[in-house]
Amino acid sequence: MNSNTKNISPKPIEAASTVNEESVPVINIENLRKSFGDNHVLRGFNLKVYPGETVAVLGKSGSGKSVLIKCLVGLLPYDSGMAQVLGKNIGGLTQEELDKLRTDIGFLFQGSALYDSMTVRENLEFSLRRHIDRLNGESINDKVVEVLDSVGLAGTENLMPEELSGGMKKRVALARTLIINPRIIFYDEPTSGLDPITSKEISHLILEIQNKYKTSSIMITHDVQCSRIAANRIVLLVDGVNYVEGRYDELINSPDPEVQAFFK
Repeated sequence: MNSNTKNISPKPIEAASTVNEESVPVINIENLRKSFGDNHVLRGFNLKVYPGETVAVLGKSGSGKSVLIKCLVGLLPYDSGMAQVLGKNIGGLTQEELDKLRTDIGFLFQGSALYDSMTVRENLEFSLRRHIDRLNGESINDKVVEVLDSVGLAGTENLMPEELSGGMKKRVALARTLIINPRIIFYDEPTSGLDPITSKEISHLILEIQNKYKTSSIMITHDVQCSRIAANRIVLLVDGVNYVEGRYDELINSPDPEVQAFFK
């Protein structure tokens, strides 16, 4: 681990699944660096994510959270270091290899990114038809019904996005992510723009999804309460590095002023 990182025993919070840290990490980030000219965003970031674990990356606006997650899915090339996802070094993959790896990765966009001209069913089917080989004998309709039920939206197949509340759009977007049976999910500000009650509901849903589907996840967020509910471990991204990581109850009691600034 980087010397800049203060590691506070990364064990899962009680509400989340048990994580086996002796297993091979599904995500392994070592000394990751990314700059835009003189703006050094990531300055040697380190993180390991284990099977079945959800890690929340907290950071101030402009701290590099979005840059980090874009590097991990190959949307941005990083300058140096290593970003390894499911055993593949992102920086060394061809476009074909990267596209194949992405079939095992789900991405929940901050703005949900539903197609406005499609019904809920059509939004889900559009994603699934690109991965039709994953049905394993199920029909497309069965899969749509299953994932909508998983996110608490049974019976909404024929609604249009304009008929959905902000929280319902997030749930449909999560259903679209789940329908391809991803091994890893990246959450980009999953509670952004939602009221406190709906934010709490989405946070609990993320936890339920983790426990049901055994997914591994990185969640970038500014929402401390979402991290408390849904994450096994919280990482603070400060000055481009993993400044500290640990359980919510450990971090909130830290005497470090830099850490306390996130939890006031």
